[in-house]
Amino acid sequence: MRNIYLIFLTAVLLSCQATNKITKADPSDYLENIKSELKKQWPENRTINLVFHGHSVPAGFFKTPLVNTLESYPYLLLHELKARYPYAVINIIITAIGGENSLNGEKRFDSDVLVHKPDVIFIDYALNDRYEGFEKSKEAWSCMIKNALKKDVKVILLTPSPDQNVNILEPDNILEQYTEQVRNLAKQYGTGLVDSYELFRNKVLEGDSLSIYMSQVNHPNRKGHELIVNEMIKYFE
Repeated sequence: MRNIYLIFLTAVLLSCQATNKITKADPSDYLENIKSELKKQWPENRTINLVFHGHSVPAGFFKTPLVNTLESYPYLLLHELKARYPYAVINIIITAIGGENSLNGEKRFDSDVLVHKPDVIFIDYALNDRYEGFEKSKEAWSCMIKNALKKDVKVILLTPSPDQNVNILEPDNILEQYTEQVRNLAKQYGTGLVDSYELFRNKVLEGDSLSIYMSQVNHPNRKGHELIVNEMIKYFE
């Protein structure tokens, strides 16, 4: 009996170790099938749907109430994609709503996001989730991720872009804590990750003022959105 117990315990431990090896997706091959589709020419090609779900930043808000759609990261990404894939038909679909958090975003995920039959979903809610608490937001993100993966939809998560009221160099600040939660979700579910927070933090560490990249206290300007796109485009190269 003791030997049987030891065998069972070993099997459980090995299973746990295998589970822990799940990690975030590699940008070089996560969207391999989609990149193949983007290269096809008419009449073999099809429309590729990219959905951006989140709050005011992907919705294109700059200095409120100005909405600068064409300089926000979804459309800057489109510009970069068309330079690389001139034969592709690409739909940029914005389901983001200014001021929204992931709890509300999860409630309309099926009706507003999956209804578009997306090829890739970008989720960007962490900046607003700090007012809702870690557990509730984690549950909402997890639900959206799992529902997308069930439909064989690729998912790329974004960590929060800055709020200038939060010291981005202060260890364990509130945005850094939510950043870590998003990173862990990407590892847990094997999704893509665009670490916006780290991109901006590195610019400050290099000596730049955060204000160079911001249109107001909590919304990036074009330079800020370009930082995000420069990381995002790696999934399509």
